[in-house]
Amino acid sequence: MRIRHQVVVFDAADLAAESSFWAGVLGGTVDAEDEWHMVEVDGQPRIGVQLAPHHRPPEWPDGTPQQVHLDLWVDDPDAAHDVVMGLGAVVLQEPADDDELDAFRVYADPAGHPFCICWVKPRDSSG
Repeated sequence: MRIRHQVVVFDAADLAAESSFWAGVLGGTVDAEDEWHMVEVDGQPRIGVQLAPHHRPPEWPDGTPQQVHLDLWVDDPDAAHDVVMGLGAVVLQEPADDDELDAFRVYADPAGHPFCICWVKPRDSSG
């Protein structure tokens, strides 16, 4: 079996809001059909958005369970935060203030799907 490409598919009641959000985050474009939108980056399919008129956003972290989420690793978390917030994201959880090397902030996209912006914390050069 040869898999040509893999695509994560989100259900959403508002296809345009959801697909435009992810196209903006990934720097891609939207190929729109009536009940299906494909977000493409550099001509390759990356994220699908399927019409689900009765979609209910997951309640993170408890409640209606999330089915899937994306971790997006970035070099500049402040710039990534500005981009996703400008596209309509909502912050669900701020980064933990701990000694872990990795950090993440949890967001929801316009349809309520959780995703994380993740980064490696700078090392303290004084020690």
